[in-house]
Amino acid sequence: MNLNQIQNVYFIGIGGIGMSALARYFKFIGKQVSGYDKSPSMLTSELIESGIDIHFEDNINLIPSDYYVENTLVIYTPAVPKTHSEWNYFIERNYEVKKRAEVLGIITKDTFCFAVAGTHGKTTTSSILGHILFQSGADVTAFIGGIVENYNSNLIGSGKTVTVVEADEFDRSFLHLHPNIACVTSMDADHLDIYGTSDAIQASFREFASKVEDKNNLFITKELPLDGVQCAINEDAVYKAYNVRIEDGAYVFDVQTPSEIMKDLRFGLPGKHNLMNGLMAIAMAKTYGTPTDSIAKAIASFNGIRRRFSYQIKSENLVYIDDYAHHPTEINAVHQAVRELYPRRKVLAIFQPHLFSRTRDFVDGFAESLSQFDEVFLMDIYPARELPMEGVTSEWLLGKMTNSNKKIVAKEDLLGEIKASDAPIIVTIGAGDLGEMVPSIKKILNENI
Repeated sequence: MNLNQIQNVYFIGIGGIGMSALARYFKFIGKQVSGYDKSPSMLTSELIESGIDIHFEDNINLIPSDYYVENTLVIYTPAVPKTHSEWNYFIERNYEVKKRAEVLGIITKDTFCFAVAGTHGKTTTSSILGHILFQSGADVTAFIGGIVENYNSNLIGSGKTVTVVEADEFDRSFLHLHPNIACVTSMDADHLDIYGTSDAIQASFREFASKVEDKNNLFITKELPLDGVQCAINEDAVYKAYNVRIEDGAYVFDVQTPSEIMKDLRFGLPGKHNLMNGLMAIAMAKTYGTPTDSIAKAIASFNGIRRRFSYQIKSENLVYIDDYAHHPTEINAVHQAVRELYPRRKVLAIFQPHLFSRTRDFVDGFAESLSQFDEVFLMDIYPARELPMEGVTSEWLLGKMTNSNKKIVAKEDLLGEIKASDAPIIVTIGAGDLGEMVPSIKKILNENI
């Protein structure tokens, strides 16, 4: 498929974080872009403001009349049901219809491609890497699964020869990519609705890792059963972060590489998991040939990602943090970072579970991770692409939690409950539409300061 012959790009599910990055990319290179999404969001509003036409009704009459078979590429998200009218319209008329991952594979095939894989840490690692490469002057475009604060976008750069992509394991999408340098941050069980077993997930990651022929260009953590270059914090490894300390709210650390010691690097993202993400990005950039001083400057200037331990309020008496965490391992990472930064202070966690299947598969892990917080408000499960499952409810999860200071809070009651809380540290957690409530939560909390 030759993208140069395509004039129009139509997205079914344009409001997704990964889909919207592609929409921005095609708009930037001069294509006519439009699409459908189920409901408006902050992301769709930003796309509309950039000149992209979006509608929110599944209606074939809203497809632009000049989007012909010969000049149009249709990109869809796997979350779109097969009964979707617009999807079927394009399929029946033999349009070029591809999944987001297939299109990323086409875009990156003829570039030097960095691919960041892992059940956790993909967005942060790829954002840091994209930032390092862009700031060092590389001819890079980075497609990010989150809004990077430095750029207020999920697209970094406009380069044509180097790409950075998140290698998404969902639906085995990452097998469409052609990585030159890659990393695997983690291989925890997830997406069991797709894979069935954790063994199947691991097999898929091994297949992805095999796409990197030179194992000196594949970076892994020490616990992963893969052949690659090991990275670790305070442990022996090819790339080792050590002498880690906190100064003025940021990590300062040294990195041992195969050829040198990088001294006194400064990094503002809290949590040991983020430090590991940063180390992975440093290792990949260093292997590519990025100068040490460019890496140091970029790491120090990286401001983080929207909804990844994102400070909304940071005052002496009140702190409000928002995070996208939707797996027990990720919630544990949020808890570790909060406790490290704010020891001996009461922490209220507000969690919206994402997917009935994920809640079912990891209910004990969720209960254990959430029970670490001092107080928990548990919202109803956000269904996303799923229908309810009998017995899988937030009440079931609540009953498994050992924390006695816990309760179910309906979405419509959440602002009032937060306002009445005496917790000085508040964290909202989840991948559902809780993120859309962040501005309202921030507003009522600012009234309490």
